[in-house]
Amino acid sequence: MPNSSSSDTMPEFDIVVIGSGPGGATTARFAAANGLRVLLVDKKQELGAPIQCSGAVSYNALEQTGVSPSAEFILEDIYGFAIYNTKGEKKVVDYRQIKPDEYGSNEGNKPLGYVVDRRRFDRYLATQAERAGVTIWLKTEAIGYRVLDNGSCEIDLNKFNEAITVKAKVVVGADGVQSQVGKWAGIKTHIKLSELASCLQFVVDGVATEGLLEIITGHQWAPGGYAWVFPKGHGYAEIGLGVTRTMCTDNAQGYLDHFIKNSFFKERFKNSRILEIQGGGVPLAAPLKTQYADNLILVGDAARHVNSITGGGIHTALNSGKIAGEFLAALILSGKPTDKNNLKGYHDNWLKAGGNSMWKLYRVKRKIFDTADILERDEQLYKTMSNYFSPDSEYKKI
Repeated sequence: MPNSSSSDTMPEFDIVVIGSGPGGATTARFAAANGLRVLLVDKKQELGAPIQCSGAVSYNALEQTGVSPSAEFILEDIYGFAIYNTKGEKKVVDYRQIKPDEYGSNEGNKPLGYVVDRRRFDRYLATQAERAGVTIWLKTEAIGYRVLDNGSCEIDLNKFNEAITVKAKVVVGADGVQSQVGKWAGIKTHIKLSELASCLQFVVDGVATEGLLEIITGHQWAPGGYAWVFPKGHGYAEIGLGVTRTMCTDNAQGYLDHFIKNSFFKERFKNSRILEIQGGGVPLAAPLKTQYADNLILVGDAARHVNSITGGGIHTALNSGKIAGEFLAALILSGKPTDKNNLKGYHDNWLKAGGNSMWKLYRVKRKIFDTADILERDEQLYKTMSNYFSPDSEYKKI
């Protein structure tokens, strides 16, 4: 049962953020930095665990959201991409060659992006939030929320097995795919199996990399998704893939084994040694049409702010967190009600900042994977991915 203490002794905040990943921690940080009282809770006891993604993030994504690149979380600098078709033919987009005065490892140059250690990265983001004034409770599960007649809300929590109720003006759902927080408010966060990628990757030793994110398309290697080889730093690499189960005749492990043993990379992989196995589900779906309710908004994966072609979600979570934190600070400090009519402004700001492009990209993705002919589908995906990473791509910010 929730804490039955009176409202006079009930902990009170301006916002309560549920989920301490990139979207949640960034929302909390920007809200606190702009004057709000913020509580950030997470049911986990270890930030960033379990690891469910490859950890690639762009230089611009960090710069735009005030995250200084740090050796604390960076594993490897990235300078471009190599995109392969099903036969092994490739297009290389290496910014060290395209813009040598700007990108590279020489003094004064910068990388295009990074592969980060998600545990350390998430801890770094949470530390930034804490230093901005955010209160953080780990091992704290969110149970539900209630909208009160006075325009605020109460959130029921379970902190170290103790029932606690806190009061806030807004609760922020940053609790990942198929958000439970969204379901509290009647938002349909369920995702169809046909739009959920099953991802699996091996962290390996004995596979050379050259500062590029390598992406391998083709139905025979990864139906409904793609395979990858990413630098991991310190001589390690990530070999992984994401597949759509409704397009598969085997599970992700079966396809990953097939890719390692039988693809045009097999000679390169033959001396690899598996050191760690990571996996999880990644939404390749459209953003939620409604990402707000009375006293509640959703950010990051919870709102499906994920690139539906690449499956990348760190960049988009950081951006939506910044938008959410700044918007909530302005709204709450203005004294306006935090009902759904006013919180719609967050959704509108997100659409203008990149959400409309994400919707457009989702329609491109649907067109590709709705193509019945496998050869044609493979060609469309390879062409789209090759163009996506080019310097003049309209989608490079998402």
